[in-house]
Amino acid sequence: MKPLRLVISGGMGSGKSTVGWMLADRDFAVLDADKVGHWVLSGDNPVAVQVTERWPEVAVRGVVDRKLLGDIVFDDPAQLAELEALTHPAIKERIIRWAQQVGGRSAAVEIPVPANLVDEQGWIKVVVDAPLDVRKTRLRERGMSEENIDKRLASQPSPTEWREAADYVITNSGNRRSLGESLDNTLAQIRADLEA
Repeated sequence: MKPLRLVISGGMGSGKSTVGWMLADRDFAVLDADKVGHWVLSGDNPVAVQVTERWPEVAVRGVVDRKLLGDIVFDDPAQLAELEALTHPAIKERIIRWAQQVGGRSAAVEIPVPANLVDEQGWIKVVVDAPLDVRKTRLRERGMSEENIDKRLASQPSPTEWREAADYVITNSGNRRSLGESLDNTLAQIRADLEA
């Protein structure tokens, strides 16, 4: 069976991390692009230096304070785009290198934004979607304030935009068991479509 290359994305609170864990249980190599983004902004990484030069107020003891940075960029789409222009090339480079190291194993990259952070050829885009009220409940359970939730969600694409960017959509409105079943059905459909 040919290994799959999946991009798992979706809005905050949709369940993409849970899908990532489930894929790891199904022997996929899984990479969280958000963690790569944290690495890109850490220490004396060249991108972190560029970010602190652009937004000096986010440098706390020489390190990028991601919460301060988020407070700035999620209020201003132009600044968010500027941050993404700085960080996305380095994130993409790390992801592509990782995918090459995975070899013949199926792989999935969990991406929190609908950006082209992988080499598009051969990657299948799977969007995890959930009703807005379910997503907000999950985000509150993570300790986020209502104001922060609304600000972050407003900076993201609409559910329609996410779905339009997808090759496949997994709806996550139930429990983990039903999500696992939806994932397995989607994987079976992807494999059937590739063999057709």
